[in-house]
Amino acid sequence: MNWGNKLLITFLVFGAGISFLVYRSMHTNFELVEKDYYKSELRYQEIIDGTNHANALGSAVQFEQDNSGVLLQLPAEMKDQVVSGTVLFYCDYDASNDRKFSLHVNAGGSQSFEKGMIVPGKYMIKINWNANGTNYYTEKMLTVE
Repeated sequence: MNWGNKLLITFLVFGAGISFLVYRSMHTNFELVEKDYYKSELRYQEIIDGTNHANALGSAVQFEQDNSGVLLQLPAEMKDQVVSGTVLFYCDYDASNDRKFSLHVNAGGSQSFEKGMIVPGKYMIKINWNANGTNYYTEKMLTVE
């Protein structure tokens, strides 16, 4: 084989490699953390204040898993309080697994999420709640099994 054929084969392999990379890049799914990223960035001071309020409580938000699902337990100060808010199960590798629930705690400050409501995986749980006119915010990592 002479040098001209080797050069032609090199160009063909290079062209095929570039074509493959272009094909792969066109079929790759790029997901943003949030669809309304800039709008949520403007509200970030509310998250900072809520985190400071949550850190000032006597205990932290707790999660327990059992065969029936996931149990959310708010701090003891939230017992017998009127609490409203949201719970977001954020899956960073697949947006289709994200789940957002309204916070409806019982008198003991707990709420359960049944096993079928949440797909197994690793989640960042973002809890935003309001009690007595004070906003609270906390984030916890949880692997749902």
